[in-house]
Amino acid sequence: MKAVFMGTPDFSVPVLRAMAEHGVDVAAVVTQPDKPQGRSKTPAASPVKLEAERLGIPVLQPARMRAPEAIAEVKGFEPDVIVVVAFGQILPKEVLDIPKMGCINVHASLLPDYRGAAPIQYAVIDGLEETGVTTMFMDEGLDTGDILLQKKIPLSPEETGGSLFDKLSVLGAELLLETLDRLEAGTLSRTPQPKDGNYVGMIRKSMGEMDFTRPAAELERLVRGLDPWPSAYTFRGGKMLKIWKAAVIEGGSGRPGEVIQVEKNRFLVQTGEGILAVLEVQPEGKKRMPADAYLRGYPMKAGECLGKGL
Repeated sequence: MKAVFMGTPDFSVPVLRAMAEHGVDVAAVVTQPDKPQGRSKTPAASPVKLEAERLGIPVLQPARMRAPEAIAEVKGFEPDVIVVVAFGQILPKEVLDIPKMGCINVHASLLPDYRGAAPIQYAVIDGLEETGVTTMFMDEGLDTGDILLQKKIPLSPEETGGSLFDKLSVLGAELLLETLDRLEAGTLSRTPQPKDGNYVGMIRKSMGEMDFTRPAAELERLVRGLDPWPSAYTFRGGKMLKIWKAAVIEGGSGRPGEVIQVEKNRFLVQTGEGILAVLEVQPEGKKRMPADAYLRGYPMKAGECLGKGL
């Protein structure tokens, strides 16, 4: 089976690697153009490009997949299948029609739920008890193609966006290989998706600002869901304070955002429902640290209020 692989971030790498190790003939890899990074703005290759170069696979980096020359280049490889994992561009019908066996996408949710760009983070933020990965035939919609196979996993109480990302990337690689084997054997069935399904947009840095009028349980999930990026945060004395680890305590009678108690290894913040015990933080311009280290360097008293302008 000859394949063209399309992907860009770290999440895509295990799938590409698994395909190569499984003996799939990956004729080419298509990934996003190098992007400037850091203060020097030096162009940096995507994780998928680096993996493709390690594997000795030709790399294409079209700025627009809709461009006629990009379509022609992919078509020239005459792939049996195109595998897409977090590529970052919507594929036009001209590309979807290229492979003899179709375009297969690996999506990090149990479709039709959590279509869109950030299903992993939202699974944690929304407090799901389980999630998984789906392989599907691609159509011109956003994650609306026929479902092929799915695998589920439970979320742990300590699950973060980062830990779930790692688990689902490995699970996605396993599911994709099973999908390709069954596709080649002719034993793969397809299930049309219902029109209804919830969509989740891109994660933005502004989402991390903590609104202490919300319940503590929601804020604790936000902390975990936005770890490692962009992180949940608040402000203390006009400076950003990132919150990396917290726990929920019932009760409390202070104002939302008020520090109601300072202990050796944590400080307690009143929310709209319950108390958020803050266990790990990162002051602006500093490294992550446990709350006890922070409190030694930045003493805090009960009665303070956290938030912008305070």
